Amino acid sequence: MESAAGEAQAVGAVSVALSSSQVPRVILSSNMKDLDASPYFMWDEPMSVRQLKDKLAHASVPEKIRLKSKILREARDTDVWEFLTPQRVAAEWSLLSPRLGRRRAFWEFLLNQWRQAALID
Repeated sequence: MESAAGEAQAVGAVSVALSSSQVPRVILSSNMKDLDASPYFMWDEPMSVRQLKDKLAHASVPEKIRLKSKILREARDTDVWEFLTPQRVAAEWSLLSPRLGRRRAFWEFLLNQWRQAALID
C-alpha cells in the first residue's frame, strides 16, 4: 500500500507510513571489528562502531554511563569487551547497575566470579 508520505509498513496491528527521507536505511552488523558497521544493539540509535567508541571516549559522564549501560544491557556478553573492560565495569558498577534491567543479575554474577578469582578488584 503506497501513501504520499512513502511506503506503509505493518507493525503488529498498526500501520505506519514511512518516508525514505525520514528513516535512514541502516544495516546492522554483528561484526564489532568493522569500525564502519552499525552495531546490532544500537538498532534504535544508529551509529558506527567508530562513532560509539568515540562517544565512549569523549562524551559527558552521564552520556558515557548511558551508553555503557546500553551495551551491557543489549549486547552479547562477548561483544561487550570490544567497548568496555571488566575493570571499568567493576569501577563504575554503582552507576551502571541501576540501568541494566534483567541483565543486572548476569553481570553481578560474572563480576562476583571475577572478584573471587582475583581477576578484578
